[in-house]
Amino acid sequence: MKCGVCFHHCNLREGRPGYCGTRMLREGQNVSLNYGELTGLALDPIEKKPLARFHPGSKILSLGSWGCNMRCPWCQNDSISRGRTRCVRVTPEMLIERALDLRTSGNIGIAYTYNEPLIMPEFIRDTAFPAHKAGLSNVLVTNGMSDPDILRGLLPAIDALNIDLKTIRGEQYNKIGGDLQTVLENIQQSAQCAHVELTTLIVPGFNDDEAEMEELAVTIAKIDPEITLHVTRFFPAGEMRSAQPTPVRTVYRLAEIARNFLRHVFVGNV
Repeated sequence: MKCGVCFHHCNLREGRPGYCGTRMLREGQNVSLNYGELTGLALDPIEKKPLARFHPGSKILSLGSWGCNMRCPWCQNDSISRGRTRCVRVTPEMLIERALDLRTSGNIGIAYTYNEPLIMPEFIRDTAFPAHKAGLSNVLVTNGMSDPDILRGLLPAIDALNIDLKTIRGEQYNKIGGDLQTVLENIQQSAQCAHVELTTLIVPGFNDDEAEMEELAVTIAKIDPEITLHVTRFFPAGEMRSAQPTPVRTVYRLAEIARNFLRHVFVGNV
């Protein structure tokens, strides 16, 4: 059976997971192995997602599972993105109840984050729609690599997204298991109905070229110049623990270039 959850469209076989590690054919059905399995749950500042222009100063109940459909060598959460790890099983009802209880602590809703959330669209669907009816906001922090039809079905319940735009070069996306056009399509459709912010992690030797940043900013401005861009500094992580951090001056210079085309540009990790 061909999996329709993300760009890879894996040919699933009985008992053998696809590229993300979380989708499997079981008794003829494409099932989610990480449904309701959480590796992290925390009440985070909304700015940590990062979202700079969506309810600033508020907090949001943030959850993560395990698995990912990309292979970024600098992943800061590689322990949960590369395979199954210690987790706790919860239900959508449990999460919604917890989110509502935390309103007294400044909570505005639920954020699906830490690993790639859109590889478990069933759990997001079962949680986000009733959470929305209960008056909670839903936030997706995603690499944007879902099949556009999958994301389209969830967007009526999603209030804000932070989408990783890792590079504007298609060949660079291919190296890390991604597809540029899929991400751009998902940015465009999300911006039509939700608050969207983007994050570009500046990795030395991968996407730190000034001409590339100009091309990236121009591309996003054509979608909507009001879309917020976070230009973020890389620190050694994942398979790149021996690499050097991005020079601070590089981050500020690239952000300056992006501001020529986009109205809301922030720097991070500097």
